[in-house]
Amino acid sequence: MDLRQIRHFVAVAEELSFSRAAERLRMTQPPLSQSIQALEETLGVRLFERTRRRVALSPVGADWLAHARRLLADAAALPGVAQRLARGDLGRLRVAFVSTADYSVLPDLVSRYKAGAPDVEVSLQEMTSDLQVEALLEGAIDVGLVIPPSKAGLHPTLAYRRLIIEPLVAAVPQRWLASGRIRPKGGGLRLADVAAEPLILFPRRSAPAFHDLITGYYALNGATPLFGQPAIQMQTIMSLVSAGMGVALVPQSLENLGRAGVRCLKLDGAPPRIETGLAWRREDKSPTVARFVAVARRR
Repeated sequence: MDLRQIRHFVAVAEELSFSRAAERLRMTQPPLSQSIQALEETLGVRLFERTRRRVALSPVGADWLAHARRLLADAAALPGVAQRLARGDLGRLRVAFVSTADYSVLPDLVSRYKAGAPDVEVSLQEMTSDLQVEALLEGAIDVGLVIPPSKAGLHPTLAYRRLIIEPLVAAVPQRWLASGRIRPKGGGLRLADVAAEPLILFPRRSAPAFHDLITGYYALNGATPLFGQPAIQMQTIMSLVSAGMGVALVPQSLENLGRAGVRCLKLDGAPPRIETGLAWRREDKSPTVARFVAVARRR
């Protein structure tokens, strides 16, 4: 069975005449009759009821006609589908992101991408940077919004583009400010004001670059962090701060979360700055990935 036979069947079914169908198909009647007979033999069913005076669809043929029409319509659309896939207008894209990106680059980036490729199926998955690197190398995701390691730590098969650099701010329990446990001066905060408080932070294995940035900042200021409850999601960190479990140093964009019971204060002096960027496989030729990277480059 092939598309030619399906077209023959639809023509005869719509014309209910072999002669008119042959004329429509620009062929003679004997080859058309042979084609329909071969199709029926292949299917093992009778599609038409024939008499000398008329041709009618069998019950099976009448029901099968809609399926045949859909098949021909899908076949006619295939070249256009291939072209849309090649342009990145169609397909799927698997995006992973660190929790901090949810409040900075992710919404705008995905929104602009979907505006240009509304028919691409985009799946989003929150994932720590270390797991994203593994997922990229294994082909489990297509692109990742990560807090990068040092350039020397980037896997050679991965490409990377910086998207944002922002300062860290101190997230402190609102109740501590109200009680005077923490006393910022001039709207800012010195690290010394909170250095003795429990520090809520990602475990180093989950976010080594972020972890090292903060512990390095403590060391630079002559302080040693007192580690409190660890957490692997930024929303959880902010919830623990709200509960009075400690303080956290978080990207400034986390102020957009508006977590009740938490106040974000600027750090005096030269606060550490955190970078978030896009990672993808260098050899990935997927048009949807190329299009997403192009959108990121225009940021």
